[in-house]
Amino acid sequence: MEINLKDKIGFVAGDIWHLLKEKGELTLSKVVENIEAPQSVVYMGVGWLAREDKLIFKKKARGYSIRLKE
Repeated sequence: MEINLKDKIGFVAGDIWHLLKEKGELTLSKVVENIEAPQSVVYMGVGWLAREDKLIFKKKARGYSIRLKE
């Protein structure tokens, strides 16, 4: 059975949460490198966590880094 996109985004959001819990603050590109999913799905997972107010974003010279809220 194929998993639907909404469920896949939810699972990826969970993977991102666990990654940030383990490693702390990471750039978005490092998050993409560490999650086994297409870049677009990783970005959707970040959006999911942002909508749930679970992330803090920090503007960098090139792009953003993210970390979990305390």
